[in-house]
Amino acid sequence: MIRSMTGYGRAKREIGGRNILVEIKSVNNRYLDCSVKLPKIFGFLEDKIKSYISTKGISRGKIEIYVSIDILEEIGVSVELDSAYTASYIAALRRLANEFHLPDDITVMSVAANRDIFAVKKADEDMEKEWSCVLPVLEEATSAFISAREREGANMKADIEAKKRRVEELVEQIAPLSAADVKNQYNKIKTRIKQLIGDVTVDEARLITESAVFADKIAIDEELVRLRSHFEAFDSILASDVPVGRKLDFLLQEINRETNTIGSKACDLEIAKLVVEIKSELEKIREQIQNIE
Repeated sequence: MIRSMTGYGRAKREIGGRNILVEIKSVNNRYLDCSVKLPKIFGFLEDKIKSYISTKGISRGKIEIYVSIDILEEIGVSVELDSAYTASYIAALRRLANEFHLPDDITVMSVAANRDIFAVKKADEDMEKEWSCVLPVLEEATSAFISAREREGANMKADIEAKKRRVEELVEQIAPLSAADVKNQYNKIKTRIKQLIGDVTVDEARLITESAVFADKIAIDEELVRLRSHFEAFDSILASDVPVGRKLDFLLQEINRETNTIGSKACDLEIAKLVVEIKSELEKIREQIQNIE
């Protein structure tokens, strides 16, 4: 199953006196980079969330997970004041008012706007309970996230397959042109050598041999065979059920290398045009592969 590295999933439910929202989004990245944003009080869930994501077969992409938990029932939760920090904060506000001649309108509500003065604590025995509340929502959001990746991946696969078929068609057009190109170059070489030596007697067999050797250097039979082999491997990788982005990227480099070799060997103008078109299609495929997990 081809998956895109970009995706989005969202789920929201009320469970155990908690209103829980989980959003997951991802963009391209060479490796797996997962970050979790949680309310400070629920920071202990971060490792559990990352561990869960790692079990879902997600191997690449920069993934951001946002979890919002609104407490509807105050069970096992206490809010305490950080007195030392609060005192320092109020003193700083008063210095600000004095130094810049500002109205001293410090009130409880204005100070309370700084959430850092409060420390929200939970009873340790409630940690597993909180995880049991978050997990169903995380599962739902992850399922939607993976489905989005798979849908986009299916579209990308269809596009890649269409472009790859076009490349195969172009390669097959090169094969007969290459045979004619070799023959033409062979004849041109013989004619040119005879023109250069003029009336000098030459060993005809040696002339034929040398002309054939040079003409053979521009033959691209081996490159065409390797390209067909690469195309078969490409199809096999596309049909795989594991993440294939890196494998396809590597194989595409090999296909591009063989194409470049064909372009450097061939002397025929039509072959050169076909090579340019092949490279254009390969670049389009490469751009798509960069998005595959």
